[in-house]
Amino acid sequence: MEPLAFQSAPLPPAGVTDAAAPVSPSPKDASLTLASLFASEESGLLRFAIGLIGRRSVAEDLVQETFLRLHQVWDQVENPRGWLYRSLRNLALNHHRDHARETPLVDETSHPAEGDLPAETLGQMEAIGMVKMLLSEMTDEDRKLIRLKYHDDLKYQAISQRTGLSVGNVGYRLHHLLKGLADTLRRAGIEGSRR
Repeated sequence: MEPLAFQSAPLPPAGVTDAAAPVSPSPKDASLTLASLFASEESGLLRFAIGLIGRRSVAEDLVQETFLRLHQVWDQVENPRGWLYRSLRNLALNHHRDHARETPLVDETSHPAEGDLPAETLGQMEAIGMVKMLLSEMTDEDRKLIRLKYHDDLKYQAISQRTGLSVGNVGYRLHHLLKGLADTLRRAGIEGSRR
């Protein structure tokens, strides 16, 4: 897949939101460009698309189409990361609907191992992509709470000191954030890990 070339000059913050995209409460960062977004999100989106489609070549086309569509509405989208994942998911669903009777041809020259990923691996890739999409739709404060707890591995007391929230409020908010994530994943057909 040939890399897309986007202007790297920052675009002005959007005042209009895209009805199909989730809206974050704060406007998008004025320093965010389509080129920087492509550099940071393309590989994650590709893994997500492979999990949804199962064929790398089709997944690459869908990711490219998603970025092209975002380019057309860039100044109208408040939350570009969330918009990308949601749009890619919609494109994948449309592809499945439109190509339901297609039988994939085996192309021995292009990544045969990637087309033969086990269903469990594809499911994990889809789940990871879905979690990334859901996290991108959260407010900055909610993402920060999750990052502090699960990435930085901090206790509630330390999170409270960093955020200014009470310890009880930290626990309450994290509980409800995780419950909301789990409920959304369950509704999307993604269950918890097997033990």
